[in-house]
Amino acid sequence: MHMIGTSGAGDGHDAESQRKERVRFEHESLPQRVRFASGEAAAMVRAEVERVSASRVMVIAAAAEAEPAEKVTAGLRVVLRWSDVAMHVPVGVAERARAAATGHAVDCVVSVGGGSTTGLAKAIALTSGVPIVAVPTTYAGSEATSVWGLTEKGRKTTGVDARVLPRSVVYDATLTVSLPVPMSVASGLNALAHCVDSMWGPRADPIDRALAEEGIRALATGLPAVVADPSGLPGREQMLYGTYLSAVAFSSAGSGLHHKICHVLGGAYDLPHAQTHAVVLPYVLAFNAPAAPEAERRIAAAFGAGSAIEGLQRLRHAVDAPKALRDYGLNEADVEGAVQPILDAMPDGNPRPVTAGDLRRLLRSAWQGTDPRTMTDDEET
Repeated sequence: MHMIGTSGAGDGHDAESQRKERVRFEHESLPQRVRFASGEAAAMVRAEVERVSASRVMVIAAAAEAEPAEKVTAGLRVVLRWSDVAMHVPVGVAERARAAATGHAVDCVVSVGGGSTTGLAKAIALTSGVPIVAVPTTYAGSEATSVWGLTEKGRKTTGVDARVLPRSVVYDATLTVSLPVPMSVASGLNALAHCVDSMWGPRADPIDRALAEEGIRALATGLPAVVADPSGLPGREQMLYGTYLSAVAFSSAGSGLHHKICHVLGGAYDLPHAQTHAVVLPYVLAFNAPAAPEAERRIAAAFGAGSAIEGLQRLRHAVDAPKALRDYGLNEADVEGAVQPILDAMPDGNPRPVTAGDLRRLLRSAWQGTDPRTMTDDEET
């Protein structure tokens, strides 16, 4: 999509000024069907499987999700139920699942679970092209992106491929009620990180920013409601709505600094995905926001706060967010080893240049859990 403003008559100076103010961008919307209704997952999944004319379904769900997965897929012609799911999708796990899918002549994968479950379904689709019907039970957002990720020997590799985008997504807030509050908080902040990165990702455009701003508003509304009433559906529905917006924006904008940092940390040190994102986010926001005033204003407005970092910190305090990477298995000595891999993966178009010293400072602050607003530039680079 191209959108170009028009300019009126005037002298050369006016014409140059108007040229700079014109809006021009390209945006691609991904082809995906979304169904959203609390308490209706089974009927919606059945209808979506029928739409792709599948008759040999593979259901992927971790052991903890076995019971809801059984209910959601009741009535389908299931030829294989698969529970070998692991965080960050190790290559060995993916290869076993791919072989099983091929051996059972699977023609559709239904994934019921969080980001690791969806990620495994994507690994199968990446090599086979079989359609995915995704049923999220967390706020990971992977279901609405064409991004895949695999981990091998401590290194997480990600890519973009149209084959891995789930053909349909079924959102049913009742399936998230059992998600414990601490995990709901971490997962919700992971979704919020998608929104923030979408403000300045390498392909970010005005549509991405609009989706991300609304996503932040929904998540900032829904997350405290979930903490206050974990079994209530209104907060859970807001979270799923915000998650979808965040993922659509992120899939278009691409991985920014935040996600590059978290992918390196997760792959190299096997840190928990959602908690790592929840901890790192305020430090990246504090680092980038001063160099991205429009994005900063949008994020602040979505939070209803005077500044972006003030709004995020207020939310994090209200929901008792994860605070420090050292609480999730990162050793202080690991910080130095992460710096160069992150520099090597740096995305184009970050609002400000990033040096090795910047990353050391950011990672050390995140490891300690210090106030992100107190990060200084006084260490050696």
